[in-house]
Amino acid sequence: MSRTRTERLVNLVICLLSTRRFLTAGQIASIVPGYEHDPEDERDHEAFQRKFERDKAELRELGVPLEIGTPSVWDNEPGYRIARREYALPDIPLAPDEAAAVGIAARLWQQTGLAAAASSGLAKLRAGGIDVDPHATLGVEAVVTVDPAFEPLTAAVRDRQAVTFDYHVPERDAARTRKLQPWGVVCWRGRWYVVGHDLERGAERCFRLSRIVSGIRRVGRRGAYEPPKVDLIAYVAKTSGPVERTSRATVLVRPGRAAGVRRWAETCVPSPEGDRLSLRYADVDFFAGWLVGYGADVVVLDPPELREEVVKRLKAIVAGAPGGAGEPGGAGEPGGADVPGFADVPGRTEVAV
Repeated sequence: MSRTRTERLVNLVICLLSTRRFLTAGQIASIVPGYEHDPEDERDHEAFQRKFERDKAELRELGVPLEIGTPSVWDNEPGYRIARREYALPDIPLAPDEAAAVGIAARLWQQTGLAAAASSGLAKLRAGGIDVDPHATLGVEAVVTVDPAFEPLTAAVRDRQAVTFDYHVPERDAARTRKLQPWGVVCWRGRWYVVGHDLERGAERCFRLSRIVSGIRRVGRRGAYEPPKVDLIAYVAKTSGPVERTSRATVLVRPGRAAGVRRWAETCVPSPEGDRLSLRYADVDFFAGWLVGYGADVVVLDPPELREEVVKRLKAIVAGAPGGAGEPGGAGEPGGADVPGFADVPGRTEVAV
């Protein structure tokens, strides 16, 4: 919004707050700077009416309670005013710990790219009689930081406009371009995520902002979609990234192999057959597919449902591979010669990965 229009809107609000009776458009034009025009000039008067209609719509969008009525029983032309009782801020009582939290939040946003929003929030609180000093809690510092993609993504969310960006995850060698209608940006366990509708995959997705390796490019028009009413934090918590890993698996790993599995292990106990590792996981299908990728270097011991899922995937791989199931000496035979001494774990040969 231009500075001239901002000043005109502020003057309009002051004017309509200062009157108890309804003011017609002509009366407002004679009082509020920025509406000067010649009412006898048809084109000039039409330009004023369009400007006034846009400003009324802007005030309503900002939540200003604009009332419409007639100045008197003898007037047919509508008039306008702002009801003070609806416009005034209610009492905002803050306990000392709540005021401290607001001060920390304001200081955080001033440090991470939302200084204007922080200043606006503090100004509204002070207008309501609450004076929050962001420097009064300097002994406590917020630890949340934001990524470079934060501001352009939050702006795209506000404008309801699709974006594209290059996204890289550790499991892939190269970044991939994603096209997203962003619904919102949320913080989960100290990391920021954008949630929205992935236009390429036709499904909802979330992306960690720290893995965006390019600038945010806007595509399409503004207001192109309406975000659904979704609990964004709950959605992020259910995705394959930041999940609650409540299940536990025990696997046997060849000495010196499967470094990726070892990196996620909570415990490692050496044994004559190999290293016995304990890991947490959330989803059986995803975890089984990940373990299968380590081939014969890993044996799943527990739990049974994970072992069965791994066996099913191995059988599917063997059935479609040359030298697979039904061919002598195939890699799918338990205890085959391709894994000497490791797949022959007593009672566990059927789960060699």
